[in-house]
Amino acid sequence: MQAATAAARHTLSVDQATSAFRARPTVTDTSFTSLPLLPALLDNLQGLGFQQMTPIQAQGLPLILEGRDLIAQAKTGSGKTAAFGLGVLQKLDVDRLVPQALVVCPTRELADQVAQELRRLARLIPNVKVLTLCGGAAARPQAESLARGAHLVVGTPGRIQDHLERGSLDLSALNTLVLDEADRMVDMGFYDDIVAIASHCPAKRQTLLFSATYPDNIRKLSARFLRNPAEVKVEAQHDASRIEQVFYEIDEGERLDAVVTLLAHFRPVSTLAFCNTKIRSHELVERLRSEGISAQALNGDLEQRDRDEILIQFANQSCAVLVATDVAARGLDIQNLGAVINVDVTKDTEVHIHRIGRSGRGDQKGLALSLCSPEEMRWANLIEQYQGSPLKWGDLKSLRAKADRPLRARMITLCIQGGKKDKLRPGDLLGALTGDGGLAFEQVGKINITEFSSYVALDRQIAKQAFARISNGNIKGRRFRMRFLEEF
Repeated sequence: MQAATAAARHTLSVDQATSAFRARPTVTDTSFTSLPLLPALLDNLQGLGFQQMTPIQAQGLPLILEGRDLIAQAKTGSGKTAAFGLGVLQKLDVDRLVPQALVVCPTRELADQVAQELRRLARLIPNVKVLTLCGGAAARPQAESLARGAHLVVGTPGRIQDHLERGSLDLSALNTLVLDEADRMVDMGFYDDIVAIASHCPAKRQTLLFSATYPDNIRKLSARFLRNPAEVKVEAQHDASRIEQVFYEIDEGERLDAVVTLLAHFRPVSTLAFCNTKIRSHELVERLRSEGISAQALNGDLEQRDRDEILIQFANQSCAVLVATDVAARGLDIQNLGAVINVDVTKDTEVHIHRIGRSGRGDQKGLALSLCSPEEMRWANLIEQYQGSPLKWGDLKSLRAKADRPLRARMITLCIQGGKKDKLRPGDLLGALTGDGGLAFEQVGKINITEFSSYVALDRQIAKQAFARISNGNIKGRRFRMRFLEEF
């Protein structure tokens, strides 16, 4: 009787929401063609090379296509965006240029990635408009875009709530609400914003909640917003065959020196170093820079532009080590990561698995190195119990530097004060650099163009000469101011 009443109110009791993830029948056919998807979606998936579903797609997508509310425990990189993206696109009415689905993400970086993936999945469906609403950009142009209409909206809680309060975002026609990485949104203090956003959505809707972990605050959230949800869980365990994981016992006072030792011995091209606190992250960056190592700190105190520029530098190999806290690094999808270093052992075993799982993606081999003081040994023991296998311990004193030179990034980033608003395209910049700049094609790395700025990774050895040549020249008939994001 109580369950029926709860379902009528479109809510769940906390006991129902906190029940263990129910086992579902084993999925034997994991091909996308086994699903009742639109021909345009199936053709596009084939063109993208998507043939077999990932575990979260195989378990979750059939339920989503049935119209069920869903609680899915899955981490970044599991294929969850395609899972909810295909479900959203399957029932999209392109003739109605109103928001039909809203995806709420904890960070601007994740929102941008989700929007890009939705556009990629929808590329064979004509005229699908995906709009991103995030802080760090002016709200007025976003409001003007909303006034012209959008089918799918992706954004961060604060900016979405801002547009709802302004009246520029109307969710009355919404049929799907997606809460992506809900655990970190709650960790970051967005619970009340999520409550407010949900209150603007129609009661009759599909709600999909994705979370890497399933703590009490997420149980509370799901009980409040989901109707009789199906539940799926993709194991958070990493593939031990792909990730080499080694722990090193240290004294507390030698922690920063130990990071330098690890980098000097293993010399990974790119390293994501996790600290438990912002203070530790700043201390480590100062220590690494004193050794001549290219390092940047990523934390919640940064202005959005500074954060964006740091991420661009790390992604284009202009920064060798990115030092971050767990919250600051949430939502980052960094390809070809050389190593993960746990500068501090986390108290949350699932967070540990999430950290090291950023290495060894796809067909790449991963390397995860953890420093553990005697005071942290109990947390290491919990990780060992969670993994169900003994931890591998290494001897820090046996490690030797493999080169005399410091670990400098191979590239350096040139920032050009012109972007999409100036009609600049990657080809324009590449042409200027390989033409007047005299660079070879392989000396130019990744190119990122934003609304007002462009960022180009250049081979550090020739960057000064290239700058001298192109800073006084024209790009697409115009002269732009430019600077390097770091000193040589």
